[in-house]
Amino acid sequence: MAWLVLIISGVLETVWAVALESSKGFSRLVPTVVFGVALALSMGGLAYAMRSIPIGTGYAIWVGIGAVGTALYGMTVLGDAVTLARIGCLLLIVSGVVGLKVLH
Repeated sequence: MAWLVLIISGVLETVWAVALESSKGFSRLVPTVVFGVALALSMGGLAYAMRSIPIGTGYAIWVGIGAVGTALYGMTVLGDAVTLARIGCLLLIVSGVVGLKVLH
């Protein structure tokens, strides 16, 4: 159960990062509220998962999911540059996350 919560919390990290950008410095109400709710749920899930997953593994996986998700959102929705180098770097993050899970 802790691993599922950790994965969902990582996805929520992507949600709050995207909402933070969309809030335009907290000047838009709906994205600001989405940011706050997603942030609280993401941190709460991370805290729950860390009850049984080591902090180094849990935090790295949480950040990795959020970073990759946010980068992919930027590339697919916001028009961020899509290059072979960027895709390669994201694959390195994913392989590190998978490695941490496998070696846990």
